Amino acid sequence: MPHRTVTPGPAALTHDPWLSHSVRIERLVEEMPGVATYDLVFDDPATAAAYTYQPGQFNMLYLPGVGEAAISISGDPGEPGHIPHTVREAGNVTHALAELKIGASLGLRGPFGSAWPVDVCIGGDVLLVAGGIGLAPLRPVIYALLRNRDQYGDITLLYGARSPEGLLYADEYTDWRSKGLDFQTTVDRGTAGWKGNVGVVTELLNRMSLPRPEQTWLMSCGPEVMMWYTIQAALARELSREQIYVSLERNMNCAVGLCGHCQFGPEFVCLDGPVFRYDRVESMMKVHDL
Repeated sequence: MPHRTVTPGPAALTHDPWLSHSVRIERLVEEMPGVATYDLVFDDPATAAAYTYQPGQFNMLYLPGVGEAAISISGDPGEPGHIPHTVREAGNVTHALAELKIGASLGLRGPFGSAWPVDVCIGGDVLLVAGGIGLAPLRPVIYALLRNRDQYGDITLLYGARSPEGLLYADEYTDWRSKGLDFQTTVDRGTAGWKGNVGVVTELLNRMSLPRPEQTWLMSCGPEVMMWYTIQAALARELSREQIYVSLERNMNCAVGLCGHCQFGPEFVCLDGPVFRYDRVESMMKVHDL
């Protein structure tokens, strides 16, 4: 099967990119210390009815008097009326967000950015590799793939965290497996009662069978050092650079490529990403702290 070279680009904006809509927190889940998932809903029914997003895109969350933060959408694209965002406290905006309770209001503008290549992978095998909170931008892919399970071959998720307490969305694992996801977890440090794998996530990739690498698509999100080693392992298993996609995190302030804060070589992560095919960013990922 020849490699398809379709590269998902930024979705065409069908909304005013500067307009912030009022949303409220309908549900809040404390995933682990410093990380929570906020299930947001629009206050305006017409805005809610018009809102859609693709797996891998992000929104700008706005707290009046504090600022904005770019946060990946971690929900089900098939149910866009509820828009979960899994947020790690890492700055002024996310610290302020952590103080909010159910029912609190904030602003949302979006969605922005490029998407994971879900349609490109139809007919092939899909391998997802995530580290820590990097599972959040990949969770919409899981929902999309499992909703159309018969359109894909093997679907595998390899997920690593520092400790068992750092594994996100643990209450969904049984459901994902029952719907046809081959799901393996590993942790850097096991704790009392942990009976799973201990080690880095790339060890799981090195051990697994890839029966048709020419028809396998890899999507990865997590710490860049983890993604780099994952990519090297995939290339060694005969995946091409055009079959590998990564999601990058940078300081995205405007979401439309004007401020320059997220420039990554010739690319702007907010506008051209955050999802990139690996051959587009390979040379930049080799440069530390770029």
